[in-house]
Amino acid sequence: MNTKALQRKALDVREDIVRMLSLAGSGHPGGSLSAADIGTALFFEVMDVDPNDPKKPDRDKFVLSKGHAAPLLYACLAEKGFFPKETLWTLRKMGSILQGHPNMNEVPGVEMSTGSLGQGFGTAVGMAIAGKLDKSKGRVYALLGDGELQEGIVWEAAMAAAHHKLDNLTIFIDHNGLQIDGTNDEVMRVMPIDEKFRAFGWDVRVIDGHDMDAILGAVKAAKKVKGRPQAIIAETVKGKGVSYMENAVGWHGKAPNAEQTKQALEELAAARAALK
Repeated sequence: MNTKALQRKALDVREDIVRMLSLAGSGHPGGSLSAADIGTALFFEVMDVDPNDPKKPDRDKFVLSKGHAAPLLYACLAEKGFFPKETLWTLRKMGSILQGHPNMNEVPGVEMSTGSLGQGFGTAVGMAIAGKLDKSKGRVYALLGDGELQEGIVWEAAMAAAHHKLDNLTIFIDHNGLQIDGTNDEVMRVMPIDEKFRAFGWDVRVIDGHDMDAILGAVKAAKKVKGRPQAIIAETVKGKGVSYMENAVGWHGKAPNAEQTKQALEELAAARAALK
């Protein structure tokens, strides 16, 4: 896809996120919307994944370590064709495969059940080690939240990844500066993120997480790195694309009502019209 096509797809993903959360009446919009451009770039341009053969041996793997952003993953998988889009409207309903956190045993395309922060990253490191042992051509990608960096397991995994020279592992850090209880600085300071990962032996890039060309350029550069895992720190806006959600910590884990949903979808439609 070209850049504009990817931007339109990201708007599709954002609309899906808003709709499914509105119908569910609960969930996490802020961190799903902030990472929508990253998810779109990975699933529709970067990763070698096939909805018709979701378990093919040399596929790329994606781990949503910040598992509460499940609406983002579900929207990408449905848009990609892993399951019917109508399934999205069953989010968090009794009997639905789409629960509040991803379930690898129920949802096609989900590589790891996540939710307990930090554990997805550790699993991604294990997948990358296994890929090296299997001489797999596939790469491993993981998406972490910046608040997630407060978990000790993150730094154990970061140390292990560098120790094992996992150049088949690329992580994105969704750096929107907010978490459920306030700003990162108020809860537990995580900065400087770039210097910390460099100190652990990682290749590091800092980009605008809403710039498709920057995202794709960072991934392209990461693929050329030898002997080191790569961290792409994406500066993002929590709730990106919906004005009343942007940079508002209260929208970390709250669904929009009918009136708010209408406004959000109108804003996203206007953004789509401006791309033409």
